[in-house]
Amino acid sequence: MRLLKRLLGGHDRGTAPLLYQAVVAEGRRPHWYQTGQVPDTIDGRFDMIAAVLSIVLLRLEAEPEGAAPNAALAECFIQDMDGQLREIGIGDIVVGKHIGRMMGMLGGRLTAYRAGLAAGSLQDALVRNLYRGHAPEDAALAHVEAELLVFRGKLAAAPIASVIAGKLPA
Repeated sequence: MRLLKRLLGGHDRGTAPLLYQAVVAEGRRPHWYQTGQVPDTIDGRFDMIAAVLSIVLLRLEAEPEGAAPNAALAECFIQDMDGQLREIGIGDIVVGKHIGRMMGMLGGRLTAYRAGLAAGSLQDALVRNLYRGHAPEDAALAHVEAELLVFRGKLAAAPIASVIAGKLPA
């Protein structure tokens, strides 16, 4: 089976698909959209999943054994975005450009959230990246920031093997 996967261009991503499913499930939790006022649109859902994914990628990059799962998780993101774009009718000719843009957006978010965490506040990064420059009510912004920080804390406390296995803390 592995030979067939190699010949057809696919490779074993280990538990990354399970971890990616857990990231998406976390990013789709209703409280982000209701209490946090994240727009419940295609862009808003992308931005929320990218925020959660960024926090998970930052956790993986903090551990030597997280390097390969980090790359595999990013590949799952690319594969999912490719499928989502095709599902909404984006043609083969421009899918690559859109994926490239999305990867750039994810990279920008990683940098912004990393800097925000180092500075002690995610609010500026959230307004710019999650709300696309349109700040929500203060309580909504505070909710999203607090919940992402709690999520980050729980991830930091979880064994890396558990995170890699796709078991995100509740």
